[in-house]
Amino acid sequence: MLEIRPNCELCDKDLPPQSLDAHICSYECTFCTDCVEKLQNVCPTCGGGFSPRPIRPRRPWRPELNLRLANQPASTQRVHQKFMTEDIMAHVDRIKTIAPQDR
Repeated sequence: MLEIRPNCELCDKDLPPQSLDAHICSYECTFCTDCVEKLQNVCPTCGGGFSPRPIRPRRPWRPELNLRLANQPASTQRVHQKFMTEDIMAHVDRIKTIAPQDR
């Protein structure tokens, strides 16, 4: 199950569970649309690309399973990048021309 982190790891913008502005890499690094564009679809941590983060439903559409946000809440722990801006941009510049599936 996805962690659903509450913020952009670069600019710290709030990204609530229902946000369509959230993007994740395969390790769930989470960024807003503006930062994904600045990063040119390069995760500053793993080097992978980004996909839109799925939405966890608010209500259980299959009541027998009771799968919903209230039962599997999103994380409240904010995450921030550990790399400096200069290092991030050097990393992006190094691999931005390589398609995500080839990195």
